[in-house]
Amino acid sequence: MKQPAVYIMASRRNGMLYTGVTSDLSRRAWQHREGVADGFTKRYGCKLLVWFEVADTMDAAIAREKQIKGGSRAKKLVLITTMNPGWADLYEGIVHG
Repeated sequence: MKQPAVYIMASRRNGMLYTGVTSDLSRRAWQHREGVADGFTKRYGCKLLVWFEVADTMDAAIAREKQIKGGSRAKKLVLITTMNPGWADLYEGIVHG
């Protein structure tokens, strides 16, 4: 099911972070996990989906992504630890949840 979302992928707990936006979170997270596209997440091994937030529209998701990307790393860490204190990989939950 297509649903606009903003997400953060990580290489490991407190590791490299990547913030992105998509209309299909499970497909996009799979692409990052499998390294099918060259780029930041493949280069730095960001394969763990550690945070996401769904949005009503793609425009709202893009605006939220820009807000998060414009913020500090500390603010991203707060987002992650508030939703996911153990830094679990949330991928299985969105695919099978």
